[in-house]
Amino acid sequence: MFRKIYKAIKKYDNIVIARHVGVDPDAMASQIGLRDSLLATFPKKNVLAVGNGGGKFSYLGKLDHYEGDGKNTLLIVLDTPDQKRVDCNNVDQFEYRIKIDHHPFVESFCDIELVNDKSSSTCELIMEMIYKTKLKATKEIMEKLYQGLVSDTNRFMFNNTTASTFSIVSQVIKDYKLSVFELHADLYMRPLKEIRLQGYMAQNMKVTEYGVGYIKITEEVLNDFGADVASGGNLINNFNYIEEILVWLAITEDTKNNIIKINIRSRGPVINTIAEKYNGGGHKMASGAKVMTMDEAENLIQDLDDACKRYLESLE
Repeated sequence: MFRKIYKAIKKYDNIVIARHVGVDPDAMASQIGLRDSLLATFPKKNVLAVGNGGGKFSYLGKLDHYEGDGKNTLLIVLDTPDQKRVDCNNVDQFEYRIKIDHHPFVESFCDIELVNDKSSSTCELIMEMIYKTKLKATKEIMEKLYQGLVSDTNRFMFNNTTASTFSIVSQVIKDYKLSVFELHADLYMRPLKEIRLQGYMAQNMKVTEYGVGYIKITEEVLNDFGADVASGGNLINNFNYIEEILVWLAITEDTKNNIIKINIRSRGPVINTIAEKYNGGGHKMASGAKVMTMDEAENLIQDLDDACKRYLESLE
């Protein structure tokens, strides 16, 4: 499949690389890494990585702007299981489309689709493609891909980490002489205001009967701590391994966009199918959702609590 993708890439002089809305390090790093690899391999091609909201991950690189009509252009969609979540206008306008993703399959919308939900991250898939084709890479490219992989595995603590993950990471560190300490600092350095918000979240988290831990972060709370709407989602992984909790979520008001953003994690119950009911989705143990009202958020909490109950009953 990687060779088939490589052959399609060779045919096009104009290439746009997109990913899902609500950018995260794996999505953006895979974009930047693939873009720079294609430019290193084919310096005469016009290759753009596009999307909104990349400023907070500026250490990964800068995104591009695309204003074309898709004619004679290849679109590569990364880290996105369904068309509605692609952060690029008019996906159908492009002459040819390729999808590379590690989420559970949702729908087919591209001409070539490489979907491997056993892979830790899209960055791992891009690393693999570089090794298995004639694509070129540099230390800087592999640094970005490593950061995306580490973020999506939460420093190799999530159950999407496999022997293959460790194998390719070991090879990359050896071949490109990566300094992982410095790369981790980019990913995990936090301003004091976020650490104080984390303390607030821990103090005010509520827990349901069957083990759903949740915290509602209002605009007032964000203003009190001087934090932004992404802060709750940035901190959600820090609540792993709480004995009384199976599923945990941060519910954050985004008054600028008139929505409520929800970041969900699990240590057992499958959550992505539930998130899909609330304008979201993702992985079985790590998903997101968007709702319009706190009443909808309460319904989501109830659905997650029911899932926890079923999960606990299945263990008996």
